[in-house]
Amino acid sequence: MDFYQSHEHLFGDLDAKWGDLTRARAVIIPAPLEYTVCYGEGTGKGPAAIIAASSQMDLYDEEMEAIPAEAGIGTLAELAFSDLSHAEALGRIHDAVATVIAHDQLPVTLGGEHSLTAPCVRAIQSAANSAPLGVVQFDAHADLRQEYEDTPISHACAMRRTLEVPGVDLLGVGIRSISPEEVRDRRAGQVTSTIIWAHQFAESYGTARISGAAAFSAALARLPERIYITIDLDGLDPGIMPAVGTPEPGGLQWYQLLGMVRQICATKHVVGCDIVELAPIPHLAAPDFLAAKLVYRILGSIFHEERRS
Repeated sequence: MDFYQSHEHLFGDLDAKWGDLTRARAVIIPAPLEYTVCYGEGTGKGPAAIIAASSQMDLYDEEMEAIPAEAGIGTLAELAFSDLSHAEALGRIHDAVATVIAHDQLPVTLGGEHSLTAPCVRAIQSAANSAPLGVVQFDAHADLRQEYEDTPISHACAMRRTLEVPGVDLLGVGIRSISPEEVRDRRAGQVTSTIIWAHQFAESYGTARISGAAAFSAALARLPERIYITIDLDGLDPGIMPAVGTPEPGGLQWYQLLGMVRQICATKHVVGCDIVELAPIPHLAAPDFLAAKLVYRILGSIFHEERRS
């Protein structure tokens, strides 16, 4: 299947020069995956909502003092999953990411549910002979279940499946929901990952032995040079990101998340990312715009560091 075709609507509403697929440094992969939603629905509409909202962004990044779009941001046609099983749909996402990598471009996958992360990472690792890779997961949920609702490829198992990809080391950030089974498996050594809990970022909250910022810096330093970023939007506080299927109170704030993304890009080499679990709310544009701006700010940070190196 030929995945390398441009979307009719380019991310950022870019012109033919900055949005040219063949010249782009990064490529947006819209993957409207929705197979294992267990509470609120609508993640299948997330990619289209992000691309639509991106048309309203100003393209100047005041922190980077640059226009990230100048590096080139292509947008693939939206992946189609009609009549495919969940496993087949994940295989299609894998192949789309592999196609972008084969063109020596940075894959940026828009979800869709979080189960898409493992095939994205698998494609990246296949192209790199399983070189050490750190996966930084911003999320409300640990997603380390062995199985959920009778399937091992549920969005609730996304990080467990990602850890099965050779060479992967996992750092979860902003976690504030974890099942007894996941705790048991971590304590038994069946799952090896580092978690920075959301309450560690609340300075007025008395139970944190080490602040979230300090814990993040230390954990990031221990990760490999190559990094994949996965952002489940429920990692953000529902006060600024209500449009998710399973909102949890007490999440990260905008500048906390951006600061950590900037730190990753400044100290490591980002080889891919995904932004998942947007479930658009009719007549409420702010969450869609936040997601679009987040994608653009991530790319701005990556491009900025590439120019400096």
